[in-house]
Amino acid sequence: MLKNTTHTDFDFIILGGGSGGYAAARTAHSLGLSVAVVDGAPELGGLCILKGCMPSKTLIESADRNLSIRRAAEFGLSASSGGVRPLVIRDRKRALIDNFASYRQGQLQDGRFVLYRGLGRFTSSHEIEVLPRDGSASIKLTARTFCIATGSTPHIPPIPGLPETGFWTSDDVLDASELPSSFAILGGGAIALEMAHYLEGMDRKVTLIQRGKQFLTGLDPECSRVIEQAYSKRGIECHLGTGIHRITSHNGRKKIDFRQGAEERSVTVDEILVAMGRGANTEGLSHHAASLGVADKKIVVKPTMQTTQPHIFAAGDVCSPLDVVHIAIQQGEIAARNAHRLMSSSETLEEIDYRLLLFGVFSHPQIAAVGASEDDLSQAQTPYLSASYPFDDHGKSMCMGETEGFVKMLAHRDTGEILGATVVGPHATELIHEIVIAMNFHSTVKQFISIPHYHPTLSEIWTYPAEEIAENIPFS
Repeated sequence: MLKNTTHTDFDFIILGGGSGGYAAARTAHSLGLSVAVVDGAPELGGLCILKGCMPSKTLIESADRNLSIRRAAEFGLSASSGGVRPLVIRDRKRALIDNFASYRQGQLQDGRFVLYRGLGRFTSSHEIEVLPRDGSASIKLTARTFCIATGSTPHIPPIPGLPETGFWTSDDVLDASELPSSFAILGGGAIALEMAHYLEGMDRKVTLIQRGKQFLTGLDPECSRVIEQAYSKRGIECHLGTGIHRITSHNGRKKIDFRQGAEERSVTVDEILVAMGRGANTEGLSHHAASLGVADKKIVVKPTMQTTQPHIFAAGDVCSPLDVVHIAIQQGEIAARNAHRLMSSSETLEEIDYRLLLFGVFSHPQIAAVGASEDDLSQAQTPYLSASYPFDDHGKSMCMGETEGFVKMLAHRDTGEILGATVVGPHATELIHEIVIAMNFHSTVKQFISIPHYHPTLSEIWTYPAEEIAENIPFS
């Protein structure tokens, strides 16, 4: 509910009630701080629940099932889907998301925090003004500490003709009761690849147009090659290393003119999906009034989650090096604990550790990575060894008929400690957690291969690169 007081003081005010903001509020309350949450979104719940992780994976599950039906004959089965029904899929998604969202809304309104339903903006480093959603008079709030957790919004590139022609974002796909027959997806990151998988899984014609030379810039280039090959096999056209000139309308359809290398190309589709990443939602914060540092629209933070104002913290997409929920939660919790430390003691502030930086993409095949990449280790001049193993030579994945992809492990050349891993293949977002656990305990490859792995399972594939590395490391 929205309090009617015109001026209230708190120990800790959080701007944004999504996953990072709620984690900060919950943690601060448990430490005895007086807490207010300011959220001006049309609906409470946050990006992950309402328009991100949960709705997208619900739809993707339907695509996964349809792919299995298509391949039924390969496994000696007769099956037919009878066609896809986007409206039924959408309604199933809505029912699940309503349940998730109502639970979060209940948590935000259970009395532990004062909830203000409005947009908050700084008027000074210790004061914000809340503009209520209901149009009532603004409210001034002061606090000893703050946490900015306002999330992100889709990035819309300045492409000539795009605004006039019109386009969809992932928000539109996730709540669509009908789907046009063909899509051009602009982008090559996680959202683009997941939406391409979903739409093709709904029997739509899909074209991917990516500006960079690989999908998922920053990951192992081999990930991109596997996805490009797998998607092309499904009939998804993949154009990498492009530059879009213009977008125009022709007889109710949309034409994209672009350059790929030295060639001029064009694609005509029913709809365009812009999936070129998200930008930090700092518009309207009046961050300058609090003298907060901003770079590329993101709030600048230290490992303590402190901004350029030591008593103002940030968490989640608005400041994170990687826009994923579990990191936003970790950042929010650290921000709250450090806010408590600032007010209660001279104890050294906690710093976030990105050693176990974890990333996953629910494409088909899936992609996941944890820890350092080969580029990271090379730039840090860390001596390392790498080894990989393909799924097309692994018993369990061959039985499943899921043979696209590989696993790769990186370890310190001298000590054998596992420093990073990548997997492209079946259930990659699940398989990666075995390496996350091993790295959490600073496991070496020799210790890792001493752990029993049941046969035949997907997870035993990790033992092959670990064994190869162990053979080349001089340690007892």
